[in-house]
Amino acid sequence: MDNKRKERLFVTPESITAQEIQEIRKKLQFTQAEFAQLVGCSKPTIERWERSEENISGLICLIVKMLEKYPEYVSAIKVPDKKMPLRLWYMHNQTVCTIIDVNELTRQVQITNYVDNIMFRAFGTNENPNFEEYQEFLESRCFPRSRDKMKLVLRDLDLPFYDPFLIIEKTEGRMAEDDFWIKIER
Repeated sequence: MDNKRKERLFVTPESITAQEIQEIRKKLQFTQAEFAQLVGCSKPTIERWERSEENISGLICLIVKMLEKYPEYVSAIKVPDKKMPLRLWYMHNQTVCTIIDVNELTRQVQITNYVDNIMFRAFGTNENPNFEEYQEFLESRCFPRSRDKMKLVLRDLDLPFYDPFLIIEKTEGRMAEDDFWIKIER
């Protein structure tokens, strides 16, 4: 191993204080539980950090400095309030790409995109899909209506007929050729 002094590549602080954590949490107007969810730890960890008389080190130092500089980022990743009876989470592996809120009775659809890459968005560049486009999207996450021996596939899924929403409830909209899937929340 080389005996050269290790050169510092970034100005990220090696540690922060309990007061710095409290200040950013209060600036964002978060409870300890909400802040814990944002930074990916438990509420008891936040409580311990905020009581600590010693400096705190680790990834939280970078997160706090980024939140101090870009507090508006929190609103860009916030999950909107659920105002419709049905919510679909369009995912790529574990990344939320689009949240789709639907009221099937009034045929209303609202979406929130969380990725910039239009190829990963449920509706591409369309920011205001209508109900028919929503139905087309659902069908795009299912096997085709014209599939050979479709009745056998439906029987395997324990479904009486071809309905894209019911199929997605069973398959999560997973397809063999990609890593996208849909989580349904009622």
